[in-house]
Amino acid sequence: MPKEKKEDINNPIGTVLEASITEEMKKSYLDYAMSVIVARALPDVKDGLKPVQRRILYAMHRLGLRFSGAHKKSARIVGETIGKYHPHGDTAVYDAMVRLAQDFSLRYPLVDGQGNFGSVDGDMPAAMRYTEARLSKIAEELLIDLDRNTVPFLPNFDASEEEPAVLPASLPNFFLNGADGIAVGMATKIPPHNLNEIVDALCLVIEEIKIIKTTPDMPADVPSDISQNITQQLLQQLLTTEQAQQLPSCVAEELSSCVADFDLDSDIFVEDLVKIVKGPDFPTGGHIYNKKEIIQAYATGKGKVLMRGEAQIEETGKGRHQIVITEIPYQQNKAFLVAKIADLVKDKKLTDISDLRDESDRLGMRIVVELKSSANPQKVLNRLYKYTSLQAAYHVNMVALVNGEPQLLTLKVAMVEYLRHRKEIVIRRSLFILYQALYRAHILEGLKIALDNLDDVIETIKKSKDTEAARDNLIKKFGLTVLQAQAILDMQLKRLVALERQKILDELKEKKALIDSLKKLLAAPKKIMDVVRDELSQLKEQYGDKRRTRVHVGNPGEITEEDLVKDEEVVVILSRAGYIKRVSTTSFKTQGRGGKGVKATNLREEDVNQEIMSARTLNNILFFTNKGKVYSTKVYELPETSRTARGQAVVNIIPIEGDEKVTSVLTMKVQN
Repeated sequence: MPKEKKEDINNPIGTVLEASITEEMKKSYLDYAMSVIVARALPDVKDGLKPVQRRILYAMHRLGLRFSGAHKKSARIVGETIGKYHPHGDTAVYDAMVRLAQDFSLRYPLVDGQGNFGSVDGDMPAAMRYTEARLSKIAEELLIDLDRNTVPFLPNFDASEEEPAVLPASLPNFFLNGADGIAVGMATKIPPHNLNEIVDALCLVIEEIKIIKTTPDMPADVPSDISQNITQQLLQQLLTTEQAQQLPSCVAEELSSCVADFDLDSDIFVEDLVKIVKGPDFPTGGHIYNKKEIIQAYATGKGKVLMRGEAQIEETGKGRHQIVITEIPYQQNKAFLVAKIADLVKDKKLTDISDLRDESDRLGMRIVVELKSSANPQKVLNRLYKYTSLQAAYHVNMVALVNGEPQLLTLKVAMVEYLRHRKEIVIRRSLFILYQALYRAHILEGLKIALDNLDDVIETIKKSKDTEAARDNLIKKFGLTVLQAQAILDMQLKRLVALERQKILDELKEKKALIDSLKKLLAAPKKIMDVVRDELSQLKEQYGDKRRTRVHVGNPGEITEEDLVKDEEVVVILSRAGYIKRVSTTSFKTQGRGGKGVKATNLREEDVNQEIMSARTLNNILFFTNKGKVYSTKVYELPETSRTARGQAVVNIIPIEGDEKVTSVLTMKVQN
């Protein structure tokens, strides 16, 4: 334990504590690590947001930047966020807001931006003083019911404001937009998904959900101390001290006795979920492969998803082809992809490309790779997959905060945790509405008593010395509460006409019906989960769209040169001077009686053909030299030329020495 020294009056520091530097460093580092994990890098499983994202959306909500309203300067939003909720650099906050607006970063953007918010080429967004933003329509589903005491609020950094600990999130944003983050000692990488699939999977989990009583000895429809504590906390947040003192005990008792306390669990298997959730659905489209690895990622929370862009081979005429790329893998830079293809051409790794153009515009992406007439289009495309970011891997690592603690989540666990959150939101919202209905019904009951005894009430008020005396007299004579008596005194004379009297009675009837339905809802766990399911189904109906990323069951496997070559018969010709070539058999024709024949090659005067043989492109070819060495290569690696071309020197194909000569060749079929 640190030892406290006596304070030295001459020491300007004051009291000095002795502490081990090792222990102090350990404590400070752990505090820093937990701060980064909880307050910066990891999303919450409940709303799928990091703190900075949540604060940006809440600041926009407080500024009234609804989707139906006007855009406001981004600088104003960033200033509001920094000044009230997130005391960090403006660049960091603006970058976070920019990402929320990028349709190539988020499957369902949460910010509706106006201006330059960056591009898939990696272009930087315009400065915050130039751009404008507002909440997207779908983002408002994260904030809905926020003013109904559905989530706890915490003091901000200087305790001058309050901010939500988590958003109500009727939208399952954790699954839809995913997250990327690097904390201390851990990281997260959650892929985006399709809304229709996620909602259907959540509804399946709800159907298979198990209602667990938190108090084993009590039936599920009887509230526990926990639910009563929640209700008391709700009342404390809803009411001022004066209102709480005046609140009739009957209202508080009704609130405290109607909530069934329960928890959720599910025995559903990941195999059932992946029948609905086919796999990640990236905003940039493309293809993903290997269903087994996708299932593995969902079952364990970690895995790899192989992605490929969308590319089509088109014929341009005169036997020439071009490759058109219209989609690229998620989080890949289009400009870097084009530059990489150009570098491969420059470095002679791709020799069959004649031109490269980026024809992308506001209507969509279009990268055109023109090929030479002699090129094999599929071969070139496979090389693009192999050597560029047209094929990439997405490494899933579903780490998120669950009740403030980082956990590696499976798909099933994440869905159950989200449904627990929505269950609590529905309960808190229903309690809020129930309180308002009970409070209003209590007032209306008092007004009804006054209307039923109108003459006596008026006489009592007329005989009272002042307002306070009138209130006390009404309470004593008619058995009213303070709230009811005050409401009678505040009632306007016009409410005494027949039509207004009927309105009061109709409203009271309506409130009693609402109270009855809310009590039945709060007492029945199944009904609560039915509300959750119905709200999810409404989201699907309103915002659901088609899947963008195509899912393939198999794995394309590792791409080798052999995969790029068509297996066909060719003629291999080797001259005595060491020139070799392969020629398609279609270049030769059968000679009839008296035919003149065709010329096989144009050789130098002193050169003659040494070897002419038939082979298949996937065969091995062996070269025997005068030094007793044997070299091997594939037939398809020999230069393909026209019938009359000389071919290529053997020294460019196999590593023979200057004075070494090929004496004979032999082709050999590959044994699988």
